[in-house]
Amino acid sequence: MKGKARKHARRRTLTAVELEMMSVIWRLGSCTVSQIREALRPERELAYTSISTIVRILEQKGFVISEKAGRGHLYSAAISKENYQGLTLQQLVSKVFDDTPSLLVQRLLDSDSLTEEELARIRALLRRKGG
Repeated sequence: MKGKARKHARRRTLTAVELEMMSVIWRLGSCTVSQIREALRPERELAYTSISTIVRILEQKGFVISEKAGRGHLYSAAISKENYQGLTLQQLVSKVFDDTPSLLVQRLLDSDSLTEEELARIRALLRRKGG
């Protein structure tokens, strides 16, 4: 069942609140619902039960795995952040940029949000990729 769940996770994207929970799980590693709740504070005051429900949904979707720990559970990511970034980027390029990665790059370069430092990093990455 775990294999099927992980395959399923690779085809799905996360909702905003699910991504918020996954970001905490990726940062903490193996953690409890209480630890997730504490990591979200003080910016986000969510009830323990709300976080627990979201984490269980993530587990059902195959993004999180759990193991029994005393009376509770420890949760950890079933998919790495890097793998999820790659998955969502592929879906973005496919759905929004007509399977043309250069269109994505063009929109990024056209944006005003890139600093000179970011542009230098992009140039360095392109040089490395090009050989």
